[in-house]
Amino acid sequence: MNIQTTNRLTAAETALIEAYNDQMGDLPGDGEVFAVRDRLLDELKTAGLPTRRVEAWHYTDFKNLLRLVPSDIGKGLVEALSATVEGSPVIAVLQGKASDKASVKNLTVARYADSLINGTAAVGLEALGKDDAIGRINASFVRDGYVIDFPDGTELDAPLEVQFIHAGGQIHSRLPVTFGADVKATFIERHQAVEGAAALVSSVSEVKIGKGSEITWIILQEQGSEDTHLGQLRIDLGEDAKLKLFVINAGGKLVRQELYIKVAGEGADLTLRGINLLGGDTHTDVTMVLGHDVPNTGSTEVIRNVVFDRARGVFQGMIRVAPDAQKTDAKMACNTLLMSDDAEFSVKPELEIFADDVQCGHGATVADIDGNHLYYLMARGIPEKKARAMLVNAFVAEIVEELEDEALVEALEGVISAWLEKHA
Repeated sequence: MNIQTTNRLTAAETALIEAYNDQMGDLPGDGEVFAVRDRLLDELKTAGLPTRRVEAWHYTDFKNLLRLVPSDIGKGLVEALSATVEGSPVIAVLQGKASDKASVKNLTVARYADSLINGTAAVGLEALGKDDAIGRINASFVRDGYVIDFPDGTELDAPLEVQFIHAGGQIHSRLPVTFGADVKATFIERHQAVEGAAALVSSVSEVKIGKGSEITWIILQEQGSEDTHLGQLRIDLGEDAKLKLFVINAGGKLVRQELYIKVAGEGADLTLRGINLLGGDTHTDVTMVLGHDVPNTGSTEVIRNVVFDRARGVFQGMIRVAPDAQKTDAKMACNTLLMSDDAEFSVKPELEIFADDVQCGHGATVADIDGNHLYYLMARGIPEKKARAMLVNAFVAEIVEELEDEALVEALEGVISAWLEKHA
């Protein structure tokens, strides 16, 4: 570290720099990879973590909110969990380490560590911009993950689940996935803490979806109550491709989930559905940047939030329509139930439209339980606490029911019901 900075480093920033110096001898990578790692860590040291002064982080003062940076890389013994959908294939990254024996029929599966060692990962490690703190942290520390390729015409009979399981410490993983042309598949990206110490987790998934493919991608985040989860999903959607993206946040102390989506192929269509379940004194931020770059594309985004206790939530949604992207149809909505006077949720929808033949719109609502609905249930003998729980569950379950896989719907509704039973 030879770049000098006049910024006053916080304890967490200092701990990150010290952790890199301690770990660099054990991190995988060739000379080119380490040149990128060193540069990105220097940039992070010089600029510091983002504060409210950075527009993209205005509602999440990361510099002051990040308090915990474990010194070790996570050494607890963990095992893969049962599949979210019974009978589905599962491959796991356990304490940040992938298995060299992982395989899925008809797919190409390799360890990400191998691409670090041979240097092919170097280009993909670059940050997305000057404010990409997650990309810089992850690229500096990433050790492993999976590289998965779906050949043209692949059709999966059951969801493929990649599990990221930990029991504390620092865990940094990557997941590049390429779907060829005319692929039909459901993919579950599951982040789960098991019993153990608090963790700092970062994960970057890079997804390319080929012509005519129909993909359902589910992010299921259930980190521990003291964990920091930094997630980033980068998607490139090709010609006539269709993506259904479901994001469920049901854990973590400090969560930032970034979605960077390029609708780059004519005829492509995106469906985004998000559920944020927030309780205690947690802070969860979902930030989306969606670019419609070509004509005749569509997208719909619906985010549902339930906020208890002193929890704070954020949804920032930016839709950019390029000058050539005529006939774009884009709609965005964010709906929130505040279940406590101390709960907060901030919504920042944005549209940047440079084409004139488009249909674009956004909306947001914040409310409590509808009194008439509550009265209706209580008038039929249902206790108030149970009636409230039923109404909250219906508010978010409506999103999950859009999935066409009955077993998957049942599994995700089980996750939601378990969280509500614990927090409501």
